[in-house]
Formats: sequence, C-alpha cells, structure tokens
Amino acid sequence: MNYFELFKFSPAFDIDTALLAERYRELQRAVHPDKFANDTEQQKLLSVQRTAQVNDGFQTLKDPIRRAEHMLSLRGIELSHETTTVKDTGFLMQQMEWREALEDIRDSADPQASIDELYQSFAEYRAQLTQQLTQLLTSEQAEDTLLAADQVRKLKFMAKLHDELTRVEDALLD
Repeated sequence: MNYFELFKFSPAFDIDTALLAERYRELQRAVHPDKFANDTEQQKLLSVQRTAQVNDGFQTLKDPIRRAEHMLSLRGIELSHETTTVKDTGFLMQQMEWREALEDIRDSADPQASIDELYQSFAEYRAQLTQQLTQLLTSEQAEDTLLAADQVRKLKFMAKLHDELTRVEDALLD
C-alpha cells in the first residue's frame, strides 16, 4: 500500500502535516464502520480494513522516521525489521561518546545540565541527519537510496538514545 497515494501526496520526505491531518479526518469520515452499519457483512469488513489502512497510513506519514522507511520500502528497501548495523566509524565513535555521557549523568555534579547538554547534542545531530536525508530522498539514484537507508538507521538509533536519556532523566526526578 502506498500511503502517499492514499492521502493524495507526492512521495516526499517533507509533507504538510496539517494537510495530512485534514485528509486523515476526511478519509476517516468516508470509511468509518458506523457509516456501513446497515450494509452487508462484507461491506462492514471492508470498512474495518480500510479504516485500519487509513490509521496505519496516518501514523506512518506523520512520523518522519516511519515516513522515510515507507519511502524506502516503495523503492524496494525494507528497514522495518532489519538488523543491519551502521558502518560509519565516525557515527560509531559518537555513539560511544553519547553512551559514556549517559552513564556519567548520575555521577555528574549537575545532572540536569548534563541531560540538557545531551538533549541539545542529540537535537543538533538529528537535524543534520534529517537535512541530509531530505536531500538523499529527493534523488532517484540507487546509491543515494542506500545512503538514505543509512541515515534512517542512524535516526532510529538517535530515537532510541533519546528515549534512554528520557528514562535516565525520569529516574533522577523520582
């Protein structure tokens, strides 16, 4: 299923999320099971399936990482259940530094400052990755598609690292 087609968007990494939400509401109204309450069982089932597709499409397109994964899947690259690791040594070194910084927060003289510093570092790096990803996904070249896949892998790691930092911050507040 091409969710861009479902929501009448051209496949692009940058989309208007307000327009996406508007089209989501329109599609929901059109396929909602309540609208088919007096129809055949087959129509009701089709409505439920269509509603699930609309919901899944909306969740996919509103999330930048899932949107990029969807774009890549439309180009034949499936990332959602893969176990490929990033081979960029610079990124791997940065990863190790961030992990060490996460471990050092509890022993820091000012844990909140350390947390804020990491959030800032993550945000800057994510912005950089997102900018590169946007450029790579505008290209139709196979090499750029493979590079885009690596950027998505990095963004997925950054999302997990951000979640870890949030858990560390929550634990310190408790």
